[in-house]
Amino acid sequence: MFGRAKKTVDESKILEALRTVEDPDLHRDIVSLGFIKELKIEGGKVSFKVELTTPACPVKEQLKAECHQKVSAIVGVEQVDIEMTAQVRRMNVGAATAVLQGVKNIIAVASGKGGVGKSTTAANLAMALKVSGARVGLFDADIHGPSMAMMFGINSRPEVTEDRKIVPIDAHGIKVISMGFLSGPDTPVIWRGPMVHGAIQQLVRDSAWGELDYLVVDLPPGTGDAQLSISQAIALSGAVIVTTPQDVSLLDARKGLLMFRQLRVPVLGIVENMSYFLCPHCGERTEIFRHGGGKKTSEELGVPFLGEIPIDPSVPVGGDLGNPIVREKPDSPAAQAYTAFARQVAAQLSMLAESGGKSLPHAPIMPGPIDWK
Repeated sequence: MFGRAKKTVDESKILEALRTVEDPDLHRDIVSLGFIKELKIEGGKVSFKVELTTPACPVKEQLKAECHQKVSAIVGVEQVDIEMTAQVRRMNVGAATAVLQGVKNIIAVASGKGGVGKSTTAANLAMALKVSGARVGLFDADIHGPSMAMMFGINSRPEVTEDRKIVPIDAHGIKVISMGFLSGPDTPVIWRGPMVHGAIQQLVRDSAWGELDYLVVDLPPGTGDAQLSISQAIALSGAVIVTTPQDVSLLDARKGLLMFRQLRVPVLGIVENMSYFLCPHCGERTEIFRHGGGKKTSEELGVPFLGEIPIDPSVPVGGDLGNPIVREKPDSPAAQAYTAFARQVAAQLSMLAESGGKSLPHAPIMPGPIDWK
C-alpha cells in the first residue's frame, strides 16, 4: 500500500485565522488592512510577510507573536515563517503636500516656551525613527537660535546643486538642514518677521530632501512667525507638544496646542520632558518638578499622551558632543523612553493616514483686533 500524500494547507484557512488578528491602533484586522503579503504554502510550511504602516510600530512583536500562534494552530501547519516589514503611508492633508513630494510625513515639534528640551526631543525623535529603519530628515526651523548643527556634530556647510538645490548634510543617517550651517556659531541672526518667513520658505522648498518617511521640524518656542511660516509653506502631518511638569510650562503648552488647532494642524499629542529622575545607582525614582501634569493636560484637551522622558545627565552631554542619547546609549532609560515616544508618534501618524485625516479640526478661528474694554 502506498502512503497517502500529505494534504496541502488551505490558503483560505490561513487568511481566516489572520483575520482574527487586529491592529490595536487601527482597530481593524490585518487582512482587511492589506498587511499580509507574499503568502506561500509548501506542504506544511507557511510563510508570509506582514507589512506594517511604520517600522517604528509599537506593537510589531505583539502582532508577529499573535500571527504565529493563530497560524500554527491550524491543522496541517508544521512550520510558520513570518517576516515583519513596513511601508510608511503618506498623510495627505491638502494641496500643499505637493511642495515636498518625496516626503510622506512632516512632524512639527513645538513648545509654548523655551527651556523645556524641545530641540533635544526633536533630535532624539528623529534618531529613534531612523534606528527603527525609517528614512528621516530633520529641519531646524529655529532661525534665531539654531542648535541642530551642534547636536549632530556638524561643522561643514551644505553643498548646492547646479539647479540651486541645497543638499542636506547626512548626520548619523539623518538628512539635516539648519540655519546654523549658514551662519557662524557666534553670529546672531537679527531679522524681522518677513525675513524669517523668507528664510524658512527657502530652506524648506529649496532643499533636496529626496525620499523620506518622516521629516521632523524643530520649531522655535512660542506661537509666532516661524510657526505660521511653516504652516503656510508646507502641509504639516501633525504636531508634537513638548512640556515639563511645571504649571507655567503646561500653561504655555496649552497655547501651543490651541495654536495648531487654529492652523488646522492635527496635534499628535503631548510628551512630558524632565518628568522624573531615575537614580543610576539604586533605581529610585524622584519627581523633581512635580509629575503628571502632561498627562492631565492631554486628557483635558482630548489629545494623546505620548510618554514621559526622564532627566538624565547623559542627554545634554550627548547633545553637546553631537551624538544623541538614542544613538550613544540606546539601552539607557532615557533612550528607551525616547524610543517608546517615537513609536507612539509613528502610531498616531499611521492612524491619521488610515482615517484619511478625518480627525482634522474645524476651520481656524483667527484672532481679530484686541478689545481692551
